[in-house]
Amino acid sequence: MWRSCLQLWDWGPRLLKWPLGGPICSVVPGPIPQLRARAYAPPKERKRFYQNVSITQGEGGFEINLDHRKLKTPQAKLFTVPSEALATAVAMEWDSQQDTIKFYTMHLTTLCNTSLDNPTQRNKDQLIQAAMKFLDTDTIWVEEPETLVELQKNEWDPIIEWAEKRYGMEIGASTSIMGPSIPAKTYETLASHLASYNMWALQGIEFVVAQLKSLVLTLGLMDLRLTVEQAVLLSRLEEEYQVQKWGNIEWAHDYELQELQARAAAGTLFVHLCSESTTVKHKLLRE
Repeated sequence: MWRSCLQLWDWGPRLLKWPLGGPICSVVPGPIPQLRARAYAPPKERKRFYQNVSITQGEGGFEINLDHRKLKTPQAKLFTVPSEALATAVAMEWDSQQDTIKFYTMHLTTLCNTSLDNPTQRNKDQLIQAAMKFLDTDTIWVEEPETLVELQKNEWDPIIEWAEKRYGMEIGASTSIMGPSIPAKTYETLASHLASYNMWALQGIEFVVAQLKSLVLTLGLMDLRLTVEQAVLLSRLEEEYQVQKWGNIEWAHDYELQELQARAAAGTLFVHLCSESTTVKHKLLRE
């Protein structure tokens, strides 16, 4: 089906990954060479090497301290975020790690690293275009079976109608592999809306769009029209239909669903926290 094909076509791009070696602290000398790949590769787990996690406010923003060492990015830049709220959330990720640091669970940290290092050197316009490309395939429906067609109509039509009313545009739906005929004004409207976000927030938006394979669902998340669970289920509507009909692998389906929910939730939270602005001198999260 079309969503499965799209997933295979766009499987390579991923934001939520790290370079081998993972995040580093100031005790590790020398920068890591800049990577041209779109995504960082996930690092191995490592033993927790710190006890306390704290936040301090520096000249460039809010910094994360692991004991008395400042956190740095994979490219050896000082890990600095624009808001206290985001710094607190990142610090909680580090503080919640047990004996072993599982970097692949630290989605907010990874999104911050992506924003700070910008490993692919994409500018604002390129991020917008990366998100906009999913609009062309956002509302391609299947023609059969009839029960799935009806399910898509019942579940997706209210979201499409909301988006069209909310942004004053036309999207429509189609069963053609070429997708619906979307007016140029729609592209202009959505591009202008995305341009209103800062670079950090755009990194988060593009990440969520890539996870859900849907710009419309991502907008619904950002506007709080949809919950994460609703958006994920809508993005997987055809897969969920097949699971209900034919069954699923005992553990793989649940793992994939929960992982997608975790990534979508982290990306959505990241976007909202990037615009938060508060002050703090020093906060110790773990006594």
